[in-house]
This record gives sequence, structure tokens and C-alpha cells, in this order.
Amino acid sequence: MPIYSQVLGEEFNQLHPMLQQRYKHIEKEPYEGSGVMKRISRGPKWMSPLMMMGTRRKLLFPEKGTFIPFTIKHKPQTGEAGEDQVHWERVFYFKGKKRYFNALMSLDSERGIIKDYLGEPSVMYSDLALTVLENGGLHIQSKRQRVVLGEKEIPLPRFLQGVATVVETFNDERNVYEIKVSVQNPIMGTIFSYEGEFTEDA
Repeated sequence: MPIYSQVLGEEFNQLHPMLQQRYKHIEKEPYEGSGVMKRISRGPKWMSPLMMMGTRRKLLFPEKGTFIPFTIKHKPQTGEAGEDQVHWERVFYFKGKKRYFNALMSLDSERGIIKDYLGEPSVMYSDLALTVLENGGLHIQSKRQRVVLGEKEIPLPRFLQGVATVVETFNDERNVYEIKVSVQNPIMGTIFSYEGEFTEDA
């Protein structure tokens, strides 16, 4: 199920060897990792009710903090139309609360992008563009977005979009994967962001 390597093509070989190993792994069999988010931030306080609504769909949450334990799981699966998919589950363990940031990804081979359905059931959709950084890190950028309402998908104008930027690298000195995620709106600024590190579970 080489959905990520298909999008990157020859560029996949420029990834750090540990990132190559990780993404080859998650395309073939379940993957589990755990670590700590050094920082989790969110936007203005008035957005808290909207973020709280996101908890019902395992997408976004109003909490913020530092040094928050988290787990990350990937599970390859097959969609109803026979397409290869990877389910992402990210769980953040705040004191007395578990919060999720889940997604379902698949390949659009014609456009050379990853299709990303966010939440469970999905409420948002994004095109994802992948590139490799000079240090061998993986850079992921969201592009066109739509609101998912049942079987309908409504395109969002740019000023309503939450543009996500993800950077995943591997730290050779500490032998950990490092992750940075930021979701920005052109008007409201930061909606959500986190930065942390993790290792693969034995």
C-alpha cells in the first residue's frame, strides 16, 4: 500500500532512513508509537466552544498545555471502493481527559496528492501535498479543503480554511521522531498547534 511513496516518487529515497522505514511500515501493517507533546496551543479563547464541538468527532479540542503524553497509531485498511487507506489515531492524555485528532488518508494517483478526511465521522476534507526537506524531514501542507456534510462536500473559501503545516523529522542524537503541526487561518491566525517527539513502541 505505497500511498506515501507513490506521491513522493523518487523523492521518497531522500527522506531520512528512519522516516523511510516508518512510512514503509505504516503502509503495510499497524504502527504504534508514544511520546510527549512539549507544547499544545490553541487559538483565541472565544474559539473554545467550537473546539469543544470538535471533540465529538475526534477532531480538535479546547485544552492546551505542556509536556502532554500522547500516542500515535496507524492502521492500513481497504475502503469500500477497494482503495488503499491508512487510518491515523492521535490521542492526547490531558489530566483526566483523552482527546483525539483522527484522520483517514488515501491516494489520489491522478492528482498526485493524499486525500485526508478529518474527524470520525469526517467533518473536514483536505488535499495534502508532500515534499522532502533538505534535512530529510517530511513536509506536509494542506491545500484545497471542503466541509463534509453527510454525502455532500462543500468547498471552503480560502478565508475560512484552516491551513495545516506538518513537519516530521528524526533526531539522530536522541533517537526520536520529532513532529510539529500548525493549523492557521488567514484571518484568525493560529487555530491549533503542537510540537513534540515520539518513538515506536516495541
